[in-house]
Amino acid sequence: MHKLALFRLHLIVFLWGFTAILGKLIHANAQNLVFYRMLFAAIFLFAFIRIYKKESIKVTKKLFFQLAAIGFAMAVHWFCFFHSIKVSNVSIALSCLSLSTLFASILEPVIFKRKIDVSEVVMGIVIVACILLIFKTEFQYKEGIFYGVLCAIFGTIFSVFNGKMFGKTSSGNIIFYEIFCGWAILLIFYSFSGQIFQLNEINYRDLALIALLASVFTAFPMLESVNLMKYISPFTLILTVNLEPVYGIILAFFIFGESEHMSSIFYIASGVMILAIVANGFIKAKKQRKLIKHKHQS
Repeated sequence: MHKLALFRLHLIVFLWGFTAILGKLIHANAQNLVFYRMLFAAIFLFAFIRIYKKESIKVTKKLFFQLAAIGFAMAVHWFCFFHSIKVSNVSIALSCLSLSTLFASILEPVIFKRKIDVSEVVMGIVIVACILLIFKTEFQYKEGIFYGVLCAIFGTIFSVFNGKMFGKTSSGNIIFYEIFCGWAILLIFYSFSGQIFQLNEINYRDLALIALLASVFTAFPMLESVNLMKYISPFTLILTVNLEPVYGIILAFFIFGESEHMSSIFYIASGVMILAIVANGFIKAKKQRKLIKHKHQS
């Protein structure tokens, strides 16, 4: 069962890595892409929870507003991610995602009231140095890097606060309300700003690809990642998820060819960032094992 769980885990991480590829294949702008992705994903999740599993989606008013706020952060995170791809390329957007680890090392201790981990901060400094190196060598993609950094910031906010929601309702409900509320907030914003009329500037090909993105590459991996927590440790999940940029960058290199070919400095810096993240994961696991061993002995 453990081997099957690991296979399923790598499958969903591969699917997450492929979202960047779809983001480039879809011609619609980031605004339309995120709006329809969240709408379709919310519909798929509602159908799965209420029609297939016949579970209740009732939550308290307080929890609803908390999930709505997290859903807004998710919407901004996705918008910045796809906009970064549109104005630069897949490789730039995915490499910037590595900054999430640095932001998490600062935000997570504040939210969960724990001490700052020195190894996380050191790793964060290494990642920032690598991003600065990429920015210097790939300056023509400065707008993509800017939105990529914003994507990492809002992705961290979403992930950290999402961790605070665990256990307050079913995982399916958490995901559904975050995505649905994120979509509803976008609808309200676009309505008041007049951008609502631009949402029909999308063709059937893009709508079909977004439906695929929302179902196979969004709703399914999110639900599957929750189910896998029964068989694998959170450490294994987090460590494997860090492979998302690797899968995405390799796929983009072979699928899109010339537009994704970066300088050797970019690949060296990206490799160092990924190695730093993996090394930090192993350091954390070692510390955790020592802590558990110490508790058993005392």
